[in-house]
Order: sequence, then structure tokens, then C-alpha cells
Amino acid sequence: MIHFILGGARSGKSRFAESIVADFSQKGLDCTYIATAQALDDEMTQRINHHQTIRNKSDLNWQTIECPLRLSECLMDQMSSNTVILVDCLTLWLSNQLLNNEENWSQTKADFLDLLSQAKGELVLVSNEVGLGVVPMGEISRRFIDEAGWLHQDIAQLVERVTLVTAGLPQRLKG
Repeated sequence: MIHFILGGARSGKSRFAESIVADFSQKGLDCTYIATAQALDDEMTQRINHHQTIRNKSDLNWQTIECPLRLSECLMDQMSSNTVILVDCLTLWLSNQLLNNEENWSQTKADFLDLLSQAKGELVLVSNEVGLGVVPMGEISRRFIDEAGWLHQDIAQLVERVTLVTAGLPQRLKG
């Protein structure tokens, strides 16, 4: 099953996703955390450290994989019927793709969606809901908002469960 979790910054979406993984861990599944963030500045380094500290304090024995760009290949290598995988976060992955001058984003996205339709095991996808704010002025920022919105819509159509987390409160949207 694939569970797609959306929420704003600091909404509690990662904590909620980790609680889902903990439930699967109690059923004997191995836990893999695929992190898409890149520590390109001090603020992002602090955010990454915060998430790592929380994970290290949990009872789960996480295997953590840093994967800023080649997410489909990474998922293909890690998916199995006895694994639960948490991907945090798809909007960072999208940013990495766009800032990496990924001219083939449409093919990268199509490959990712195709992989999701064939997913094995349990998969928890986390992403930032970015379409509720002001439309930004810069071209790359507008493209990011558009691409994130389209990606989220496509994923939501494919997956079994979608949850929006606001102020730490999960609201089931699908499934």
C-alpha cells in the first residue's frame, strides 16, 4: 500500500509519517528512510540534523539512504514485501530536479509514477503542500509550484491513501 502525506512546513507531516512506519515495524517490517534533502546551507543542515536526531531517538532501527536525485532507481533497489519505506520529501526531490537543470523532468516524473503503480511492500511518501499560498513572482518558483501541484494530483490518483496534516492533526482525504 502507498500512503501519501501532504502538509505545510512544520505541520507535523514527518512525525505522522514516522508513526505510520512505527506501526509497520511492529508487524516485523524493516524500515528504510529515503531522505531527499541536501545540506546546501546552514539552515538546511539544521533541519536535517533535527530530523536525524528525532529518528535516532525512536525505537525504530532505520536504514537511512540519502537520495537527492535518483529516487525511482533508489526505490526500485529498496522495495520488497518485507520493507516499509518512508520518502521524505517529494518537494525537495522536485526542487533538486529543477535546480539540477533537469530538462527531462517529464520523463523522470513519468518513470516515478510508473514505479508507484508497480510498488511492492509498504511505501509512505511525504510532500509539502505548496499550493495554498501566494503565487511567487519568479519564473522558477512558479514552475516549482505548478510542477508540485501536478505531481501531487497524479500521485493522489494512484495511491490508496492520502492524508493532509495541519497543525499536527492528520485529516484523511482518501482511503
